[in-house]
Amino acid sequence: MSSQGNRATISDVAKAAKTGKTSISRYLNGEQHLLSDDLKARIEKAIRQLNYRPSQMARSLKGGQTRLIGLIIADITNPYSVDVLRGIEEACRVQGFTLLVCNTNNEVNQEQHYLELLSSYRVEGIVVNAVGMREEALSKLQQSLLPMVLIDRKIPEFSCDMVGLDNDRAATEATRHLIEQGFEAVLFLSEPLGLVNTRHERRHAFLNTMQEHPQLVAESAEVALSNPAQLGEILSRFCQQHRGMRKAVMSANGALTLQVARAMRREGINWGSDIGLLGFDELEWAELAGVGITTLKQPTYQIGYAALEQLVARIQGENGSAREQKFPGELIVRGSTTR
Repeated sequence: MSSQGNRATISDVAKAAKTGKTSISRYLNGEQHLLSDDLKARIEKAIRQLNYRPSQMARSLKGGQTRLIGLIIADITNPYSVDVLRGIEEACRVQGFTLLVCNTNNEVNQEQHYLELLSSYRVEGIVVNAVGMREEALSKLQQSLLPMVLIDRKIPEFSCDMVGLDNDRAATEATRHLIEQGFEAVLFLSEPLGLVNTRHERRHAFLNTMQEHPQLVAESAEVALSNPAQLGEILSRFCQQHRGMRKAVMSANGALTLQVARAMRREGINWGSDIGLLGFDELEWAELAGVGITTLKQPTYQIGYAALEQLVARIQGENGSAREQKFPGELIVRGSTTR
């Protein structure tokens, strides 16, 4: 029996092999050439009989590396975050790291808690999937001295690597598609802009593209996901004010697109006939809803994979100014925006 119940320790192995802990450490660390054949055989037998498994954490700490990566997610239920997580996990496996996932559930105080927790685990770097993360929470991240990569979000006055969508290019492509399909009045809907650069960049690209066609109507509005009544009012007013014109709505993210689709159903507005609908982020149900909803698909898996690769490069000593990796999106056209 080991001294800790069923979990054997290095001391248990040394006792069973009738040797010291130094010899066991040499065996485990690949220095078996320093041991006699008889001693190696005794150690192997003791390890097998005790079913001993060395603590990888303890060995990593001794070597100065834990091979641990922390991931802070604002909302793990967000489909975007789930796909990004898949990319990060795969890159961790390839690079030989273990991922520790922390979901803050959009609670401001949780960011500091998880930063302290990840520091106590001696993670070598942190990926921050900042979609939906509040400004107060992001400011706390600046206090961390660990190598860090942000996904889909930049923090003002904080020099840090960022990986995400080329928002200007994607929003421009989406807007031009609506114009080419003959829509005369377009409403850009977003959650409250705040300091979220992705929302600002998509709205800015939309307005700039629409300004190239002064005969068209371009409007934008902000609405919280938690306020479906206001969303319904915005949509109804837009439809009434531009009666007789071909109208369309562009939604700035997948979570909002779902709420827009629900609001349209409540208000009796049919996408594809009464109004056009285009949403950022590809959603599993988009092709099944009515005539289908046109989406701007983000390469979420590739974004997550690239973020982890960049973080590992920093961990391994890459210097230089902060980098921005921007990926193009893919417009998937469905019945909600076709003529």
